[in-house]
Amino acid sequence: MTEMSSLSPQRGKLPVARPRSRIEELAVWWREVDKFLLGLIVALAGIGIAAVAVASPATAADLSTASERLDPLHFLYLHLRWLVVGFAAMIFVSMQSKRDVRRGALLAAAGFTGLLLLVPIAGYEVNGAQRWIRLGMGVQPAEFLKPAFAVALAWVLSWRLKDPGIPVVGLAVAYFGLIAALLMMQPDFGSTVLFGGVLGVLILVSGVPFQRFAMFGGAALGALALVLLLYENGRNRILAFFSGGTEFDQVDLAARTLRAGGWLGTGPFMGERKMALPEAHTDYIFSVIGEEFGLVTCGIVILVYLALVIRILSRVADEEDLFAVLASTGLVALVGGQAFINILVNLQLFPSKGMTLPLISYGGSSTIALFLALGMLLALTRRNPYLSREGPLWADRGDDA
Repeated sequence: MTEMSSLSPQRGKLPVARPRSRIEELAVWWREVDKFLLGLIVALAGIGIAAVAVASPATAADLSTASERLDPLHFLYLHLRWLVVGFAAMIFVSMQSKRDVRRGALLAAAGFTGLLLLVPIAGYEVNGAQRWIRLGMGVQPAEFLKPAFAVALAWVLSWRLKDPGIPVVGLAVAYFGLIAALLMMQPDFGSTVLFGGVLGVLILVSGVPFQRFAMFGGAALGALALVLLLYENGRNRILAFFSGGTEFDQVDLAARTLRAGGWLGTGPFMGERKMALPEAHTDYIFSVIGEEFGLVTCGIVILVYLALVIRILSRVADEEDLFAVLASTGLVALVGGQAFINILVNLQLFPSKGMTLPLISYGGSSTIALFLALGMLLALTRRNPYLSREGPLWADRGDDA
């Protein structure tokens, strides 16, 4: 009897969940992650390795001096290091819950907005633009702010479901206005346009009446015209693009380089026109791909980007959580928008904006920030295949929106 009574307090209690081991967490992640989307990311990163490898000699030769000759594959070695760091960061973020992604993005938005405020004071200049700040290493706050900005705006705009009276659009526009002002102080017109594009997409998807969206679009065009009047460099780039000039010469050279390889390309490391390209490993790497690997490969790259965008949008098409829909849409608008602006520049269809090609161009801050954005997308699109569509998709991890 004594033995039974000692056991009785345990009756009726729910079993305590055993903490998952790291291997079990990876198994759960692999079961739930969108493997097709992950495959597209890996494919673009692989193309990027090959592209940076063949573009590196051009930039290394351009930056070499009589006293210091850079290894022709110098930028490939650096790129591989950043890829390892970025890929690890992506996997880590993709294993988090929606709630943790939201919290992390809000903290990052606050932190990198603060750093953006410090750039005009404590930042340093590279190629005529003061966009970097030194935190043990050179960091470009705007790059890390991009994914955090998209998720933070998604969270703010999702409030309208709880209380339609909250001026969510006004709050979102005010935050963008602060970011835009700080970016134009650097100046960084390209990133300002990209941030504005993400804002516009999110306002449209959030269900704002079309009349209000049209008013926002008109105000944006007016602000753009005002910026071009005040921003001499941006105005000169656009005028040079349409009337000829140094900036047009660069875009024209990129387009000629892209077409030089024909349909199948000259072959790896065999291109000659790339040696005259400025920033061959970053801004104009799509043209290097065209010369070395051909127009067919360029077409494949475009199709992979399209597949990535379509996959994410189809993944959230039946999502009931407005925050997840908006956050995923904002992030894919960020990645896809940057990719297609870069491609249009290389095709001589858009003025030079100084934007890298996501997952393909060489980069430090930009590469890691991009992988963080993709990690958020993988986390937001995770699904448990053993739960029915009628059941709570995230109930097994206790997540909320």
